[in-house]
Amino acid sequence: MRLSDLLETNISQFGDYPFLHYKEKQFTSLECRMYADQFACGLTKHGISAGDRVIVCMPNCPEVIFAYQGITRAGAIIVPVMFTLHPKELHYIALNSGAKVVITSSLILGNVEKALEGLSSKPLVVVVDQPSSESRLNFYEIKGDETFIPSDEGKEADTAVILYTSGTTGNPKGVLLTHKNLTSNAQNSVKHNELERGTTIGVLPLAHVYGLTISNICLLMGSSIVIFSNFDTEEVFKAIEKYEVKNFSAVPAMIHALVSYPHADHYNTSSLESVSSGSAPLPVALLHDFEKKFGAKVYEGYGLSEAAPIVTAHKNGIEIKPGSVGIPIPGVEVKIVNDNGDEVEYGEVGELCVRGENVTPGYYQNVEESRKVLIDAWLHTGDLARMDDEGYVYIVDRKKDLIIRGGFNVYPRDIEEILNTHESVSEVAVVGVPDEKMGEEMVACVVVKPGAIVSQEELIGFCQEHLAKNKTPRRIIFLEALPRNGVGKILKTHLRKNVAEIEVK
Repeated sequence: MRLSDLLETNISQFGDYPFLHYKEKQFTSLECRMYADQFACGLTKHGISAGDRVIVCMPNCPEVIFAYQGITRAGAIIVPVMFTLHPKELHYIALNSGAKVVITSSLILGNVEKALEGLSSKPLVVVVDQPSSESRLNFYEIKGDETFIPSDEGKEADTAVILYTSGTTGNPKGVLLTHKNLTSNAQNSVKHNELERGTTIGVLPLAHVYGLTISNICLLMGSSIVIFSNFDTEEVFKAIEKYEVKNFSAVPAMIHALVSYPHADHYNTSSLESVSSGSAPLPVALLHDFEKKFGAKVYEGYGLSEAAPIVTAHKNGIEIKPGSVGIPIPGVEVKIVNDNGDEVEYGEVGELCVRGENVTPGYYQNVEESRKVLIDAWLHTGDLARMDDEGYVYIVDRKKDLIIRGGFNVYPRDIEEILNTHESVSEVAVVGVPDEKMGEEMVACVVVKPGAIVSQEELIGFCQEHLAKNKTPRRIIFLEALPRNGVGKILKTHLRKNVAEIEVK
């Protein structure tokens, strides 16, 4: 199955129904196909053919989904890009991908134009909310014939998406995702979760693989989706009440915002049954707070771009084990290995490896990095994990976030889970900094709850009550907020750099 088949199957199975809700607008499934076909015609008219790359860089809006469907119908490759990127980052992606078209909005048009400066071959710029001019075209004006018939030449093994990683350790890598990777992952997620058809909330960026997959799942299920261009806590509560939302997907930062919102009880959230959490570790204390406040389950899962993305998840009907990311979804195999590549015993920590139809064939124009992570069809994730005897997976930490203090391994998440239970702590991230004596030392970066007063000594003492001495952080640094990327994941690379600078001073 190809991505364009998702919409065709949706229409043949469920007919015409309100598929997208955005602000005061509503678009049916047939309207979605109409705009996708028009855009596919327009791309073909402007010389875009099979295998050409098309960047989509703008906040969530209906045109993102129209564009995704139009691009794949034209046989081209989608390059989703977070609109929050710096022009230099976007410049690299445009250069590396060799994109022939960039689709954007007026909000970031200036940054896009800066990013395209210096390219030997300038992509065609398409804007969704500005009229055409000498330097750009309007999204709704770039169309050819009124009818469009998708080519049947493409195969599900063809590349559908090139998704660039955050590039925290160098230039971003372009993850190749085939039609099969994405559609099989959406299909297996539907099988795993056994969700009912209904209306969900699209608060995750469609430029992120998690958000893209949720939209694919909605097409498969015949569900509707309320799209938000940015996460607005109050508007999310309004949507839950208005559309009687039963479940939706989020990241921990969003779940934290919902729990912390002071006016949550002003809205009727009784329809809410569950929230799926992914993309970053969910503190156990936050899971309990959400379930207590809203009476809804939190199903934590795990995934990564290279696995298109969902690997494991909790679901209705199985035990929820706090701290675990659930069990593998259908069609996905996992194993935990040591540094020699041998599987470890239950309960032992090692690197999590994944195999299945969802696993990337590699990185775009980067054979060396592809060989590092893909060994005998197994994707080596770089995440440290353990598995219990019932097949539940527990993510311990990123390999690169592991702290080695005095020769002993210390996992930051162990410390973070303890500090998150302190009544004055809102959020925390623990990082390692160089230390002459111990090799590395732990520093906890803490965001305090509004109105709360707490000292470094108190929090260190709290850790000493619950953790071994070698796991107690040496310092507590208080911050107003933790740095995050566009999908809400804490940027520990930035924290390590900032903390190291503070230590030097």
